[in-house]
Amino acid sequence: MQLLLNKLWTCFQNRRAILIVALATFFACYGFYSSNFCANYSNGLDDVSKSTADYYAGETTEQYFSLGPENAARVRVSYPEPDTLSVSNSTENIHQTEPKSGQKAKRRLPQALIIGVKKCGTRALLEFIRVHPDIRAAGSEIHFFDRFHDRGFEWYRLQMPPTFEGQVTMEKTPSYFVTRDVPKRVFQMNPAIKMLIVVRDPVERAISDYTQASSKKLDMKNFEDLAFINGSSKLVDTTWGPVRIGVYIRHLERWLRHFPLSQFLFVSGEQLITNPAAEMVRVQRFLGVKQFVSQQHFYLNTTKGFPCLLKAAASPGPRCLGKTKGRNHPLIKMSVIQLLREFFRPFNARLYQVTGINFGWP
Repeated sequence: MQLLLNKLWTCFQNRRAILIVALATFFACYGFYSSNFCANYSNGLDDVSKSTADYYAGETTEQYFSLGPENAARVRVSYPEPDTLSVSNSTENIHQTEPKSGQKAKRRLPQALIIGVKKCGTRALLEFIRVHPDIRAAGSEIHFFDRFHDRGFEWYRLQMPPTFEGQVTMEKTPSYFVTRDVPKRVFQMNPAIKMLIVVRDPVERAISDYTQASSKKLDMKNFEDLAFINGSSKLVDTTWGPVRIGVYIRHLERWLRHFPLSQFLFVSGEQLITNPAAEMVRVQRFLGVKQFVSQQHFYLNTTKGFPCLLKAAASPGPRCLGKTKGRNHPLIKMSVIQLLREFFRPFNARLYQVTGINFGWP
């Protein structure tokens, strides 16, 4: 009998010890829970989720250099009054900056696209907006809607970065804006998608386009020989790419057959250089995310005259655009520039009328 009582007492002590250990473990985990340690561990977040959470925890420096009045835009953009801007001012669309407990990142079709325009600052816009913790964007141009549409939406989805629910997935391919079949294809994917279009003075854009092409082909003809039919200094060759792309209104009208104007945000390429913070305010408002990217994220690269990021996405320090950005343009005769300005002027005026924005191009 005494032996049986001893065994029962030993069993009771062991169970009490187990209970004490279990309770201690529970309260320890509960204490860590507020710091997301136990939450991430117990719910088995994958490496993508953990790296994203780590990114959220990063801090940005408050030191920055003002771009300064001496670098003010050569043109002054006149936007509509705030109540007529085609952007969302609703605070209901503000996205969370932290994933919910146990939530895993998934690849999703984009809710927003940078569709153009080539040589207007689309890469700069992409790099600037990727600083935002609620924006995830594909780093390279996917060209799904103009080259690889036959691969299907599932293939396209897999090209996107993983995101948490509430984050905005984006992609940039400037050739979308000028490719005939793209608007219909984008509409088939998502009729409510938001699109960003970066534009700049079409004459400057044409020269920049030519500069990039001539850097890859050393025996290319002179700019004026390509811009005018048979080298004439009077008749503009509207079939030449650098000229054709700059007739923005023609391409925009094709998009407006499928989407309302309210689903587009027009970004000034000039303002992206001289006042990037102000343009990013408009971009973030349009995308329905909180104001995060601000003046403190930029400093001026005095060598190129371009703004750089003090801390770019997935970068431990400052980051500027690549060497291919900000090339020196060839000298073009003023008479040639003036003829091109006269050619673009009526198209620009129509663009101002349709968008309600006066970009102030010469």
